Amino acid sequence: MHARHTLHPRRVPLLLATLFALAGCSLAPVYERPAVTTPAAFKEADPALEAAAAARWKAAMPAEDQHRGEWWRLFGDDTLNVLQAEALVANQGLKAAAARLAQARALEGSAHSERMPQVDAGFGPTRQRPSPAAQGLDEDASVSPDTLWRAQVGIAYEVDLFGRVASTVAAAGADTRQQEALLRSVQLALQADVAQGYFLLRELDAEQALFDATVSLRAEALELLRRRFEAGDIGELEVARARTELAATQAEAHGIARRRAAAEHALAILLGRPPAVFDFEPRPLGRITVEVPAGLPSALLERRPDIAAAERAMAAANARIGAAHAAFFPRLTLTGAFGYESAELGDLFQWSSRTFLLGPLVGGMLSLPIFDGGRRPAGLDRARAVYEEEVARYRQTVLEAFREVEDGLAALRLLDARTRAQDEAVAAAERAARLSRLQYREGATSHFEVIDADRSVLQQRRAAVQLDGERARSAVGLIRALGGGWDAERSFSPAAPPPPPGMTETRSARRTR
Repeated sequence: MHARHTLHPRRVPLLLATLFALAGCSLAPVYERPAVTTPAAFKEADPALEAAAAARWKAAMPAEDQHRGEWWRLFGDDTLNVLQAEALVANQGLKAAAARLAQARALEGSAHSERMPQVDAGFGPTRQRPSPAAQGLDEDASVSPDTLWRAQVGIAYEVDLFGRVASTVAAAGADTRQQEALLRSVQLALQADVAQGYFLLRELDAEQALFDATVSLRAEALELLRRRFEAGDIGELEVARARTELAATQAEAHGIARRRAAAEHALAILLGRPPAVFDFEPRPLGRITVEVPAGLPSALLERRPDIAAAERAMAAANARIGAAHAAFFPRLTLTGAFGYESAELGDLFQWSSRTFLLGPLVGGMLSLPIFDGGRRPAGLDRARAVYEEEVARYRQTVLEAFREVEDGLAALRLLDARTRAQDEAVAAAERAARLSRLQYREGATSHFEVIDADRSVLQQRRAAVQLDGERARSAVGLIRALGGGWDAERSFSPAAPPPPPGMTETRSARRTR
């Protein structure tokens, strides 16, 4: 005869203590940020410039969930400051990113709720007619239905034996941090887009001013040639050539106006305004030179919000491996119900009507998975594969960040050299134009050469204006690639800055081309 094994009452607290000691033991792998190849310095950085610019800049402390700094103030432009403030308040894309962050925080709160007991209350009757067989009666016996009134409170609590809940909470927290970093990434992108759109508008205004002045000069030259033709001093060919040049310049001016209108509409959308109610008065761009230190590549890993978002995505995927692994182990859920029940509503809350119910197995329910057709192993494999995907995305994001910084550094360095060469080209073209006009007045050359020389001046000046705009936008792009976050002491030298522009809400003062 086999001996009967029973659970001694004094062993129950020991069993419970053991189960609760297991609670919170996470099965997630220990998370470590994957190693990435980080160069000691940026290849395109100028060491002399780095030292000089770093002395005038102070990098904000790395914090991916913080504001990226009002870096645009280094350009010393009050209008740009106003536009940035307006965009941060009214841009709809930024509001959508903020809403996604709010969703992530709500989901994190929902995950945290699983750590707490779930309590609910119920009240109502149940009416039941048991079968005669269940009562041990004859099959034709009469059984009366019974009504039972209940008012009770139910409690359920999952003891986190193997860290399933803890892993879920950790994943939700990492998701929230990821959305915070993505919000800062959207914010930084918006700030850069506003600055670049602003400088594009001003570049087009400078081109428009250049062509407007050229149109006026060519219209005067055409009128002079027309009078000389009427006086019989020159032939009609020179008049026709002058008229052709005037019409071609006017066509170019209309093309610039079309591009400016599109740029203005794009800036209005960034500011959260309908294009119909936004009018930016023309303000030609002067030369702006900024010096932006690249810093160390290792610092980029902490400054870029998109890198921070990718890193938090890895952490969330790592935590979900723990949740998937915990599915292989038992789950202990403590349940209970306390309240009153009575056959009559009037007797429901009598002291004698009180009742309680505890779940089986020492006040709890222990569920042990045995067979599910491979669902849990597949879930664990998927969680691990998702983590590997996030690792690859993180490393690719880092590589792309390094590339963007190198591109920005190379662009500014080469644009500096190109601008110096272009300034020489402008000076040479202007001198050639002066000499051609002098020779024309002395009768040593035809008016055709004057037209060619003037056309060359226009082309070279336009190229110089476009370079100025490209330099300003490249500086913005480099700051964006570095992750923003600068507390900038101004390091700029604008050449002949125009007066601040005015902005209106209507098109009543629409410029005329």
